[in-house]
Amino acid sequence: MEQYQKAWQAVWQRISESVAQCGRNAEEIALLAVSKRFPPEVVRRLYALGQRRFGENYVQEARDKQQALTDLKNISWTLIGSLQRNKAALAAQLFDRIETVNSLALAERLSAARPADRPSLEILIQVNISAEPQKSGVAPEAALALAARIARLPRLRWRGFMGIAAETDDTTEQRRQFAVLRRCQEQAQAAGLPADVLSMGMSADLDAAIAEGSTELRIGSALFGERP
Repeated sequence: MEQYQKAWQAVWQRISESVAQCGRNAEEIALLAVSKRFPPEVVRRLYALGQRRFGENYVQEARDKQQALTDLKNISWTLIGSLQRNKAALAAQLFDRIETVNSLALAERLSAARPADRPSLEILIQVNISAEPQKSGVAPEAALALAARIARLPRLRWRGFMGIAAETDDTTEQRRQFAVLRRCQEQAQAAGLPADVLSMGMSADLDAAIAEGSTELRIGSALFGERP
């Protein structure tokens, strides 16, 4: 069996087992393949298996890949890396979703730059659920107010929250941090905001994320192997 096919099937098997343990359905989970630093040919192999959503960290790298893969239909590109404001205009043109919005100013730039002939740009607010100073994201207590303001901006469609747990093998601690993000979603929904996406969980902690309600997993190494 080809390397990427085997890895893709193994990830979905792990997801299926995890959702079964907590009484969820695999159809509730979206798989975002994190293809950063891998060449277009690797994206093409995953696409051939049925993968359609790909995550990139860098705007320029994503643009180069998109130009090399223009023949692939219904492919969706998500920015999961930190976005500098001076690259917001280009990002607003290239991506279908941006998951690392952490300020109203950045959201406003994306709103102004989104082409009028494109569907609304999907937005997630990044929340610093681990309280690590080196990580981007708004504080959990500021997430709801920011969501309310972003949800009113034109040419954007705010969908929910994204968070990255601290690196730890302690499943209890992983779940504690993911629960912070889940509470942000619950607060937004209680306020009448359409928070239907909860992007949390990567190759090392996807089981804990699923248990806490993740609707999107950002998977890199388990699909692609070690990055070049």
